[in-house]
Amino acid sequence: MSEGSNTQGNPAVVGLAGFGVTTLLLQFHNVGWCAMGPVLACAIIFGGLAQLIAGFQEFKCGNNFGYSAFTAYGSFWIAFAIILLCKHYGVYESSGEDIGWFLVGFAVYTLIMLVAAMRVHGMMALTFLLLTIGFVLLILAHFGFPQLTKVAGFELMACALCALYMMAAAIYAQVFGRPILPVGKPWLS
Repeated sequence: MSEGSNTQGNPAVVGLAGFGVTTLLLQFHNVGWCAMGPVLACAIIFGGLAQLIAGFQEFKCGNNFGYSAFTAYGSFWIAFAIILLCKHYGVYESSGEDIGWFLVGFAVYTLIMLVAAMRVHGMMALTFLLLTIGFVLLILAHFGFPQLTKVAGFELMACALCALYMMAAAIYAQVFGRPILPVGKPWLS
């Protein structure tokens, strides 16, 4: 970029990175590869706060889809971290079903966003489809089928990598001055 350039940055690159990295870390925990500590820290700062900020910046850009998505999922990560911390410190007890109902709310939201994502481009639609499936698997895991947690973990790793791919596509397009990574055509016209 040249000095004095008056180009506004794309807040989606931060939102997608926050979502992708935090989702990836939680899935590393869900399949048994890491403890919850790194997940909580990332959920509060990168998945939570950074996504919220990205969402507020999307508002300024007039992008209701990005505004809604990044603000909602940023809030999801902060709320999820608070639930786990409150449970850990005995502020209140959350059962697996309580967390399941929390996930149901976000699954409904994600399903609504999936329809809109299908009008954006193929990679966005795939990301939201995988996220919807991941939420359903985690809901079932919290309502009596715990073996699905690992299945959801691997499935949601793919979702996280899709988000990081979109982040890379946006960054590379600006840095190279042309699209480098294809994101596919919208699924709905």
